[in-house]
Amino acid sequence: MNNFEGFIKTVHVNGNLSIVDIDVTSDILMKAIVIDTPETASYLKSNAKVSILFKETEVIIGLGDQSGISLQNKIPAIITHLEIGNLLCKLDLKSDAGIFTAIISAAAAVALDLKVEDEVIAMIKLNEVMLRSL
Repeated sequence: MNNFEGFIKTVHVNGNLSIVDIDVTSDILMKAIVIDTPETASYLKSNAKVSILFKETEVIIGLGDQSGISLQNKIPAIITHLEIGNLLCKLDLKSDAGIFTAIISAAAAVALDLKVEDEVIAMIKLNEVMLRSL
């Protein structure tokens, strides 16, 4: 499980759902959708420190400008290690948010011609991000 830390910037509420904006660094803003509100989860408030969790298999890797895609959690990163197996590829990634891991198909890694030191954009759907109060 990948884990970053950040501070809640804003909480947008509709019914019993909230979209939470989290400042991870000055340049990286992540979003999570949670089935909670500030009334039901006391940690959902501005400036609260949270842990941001997401699975390695939920990371999508892209090359170049990703402005034409609906995914909002975009983390610029550099590949520091690459293990391509028969079916899967494990990528170790270094970003301003921290070091994390992605697991994608081996076919995708080959098609993208991924190599160590390549610059990539790691993307995570906001419904795949979990928050934990710190």
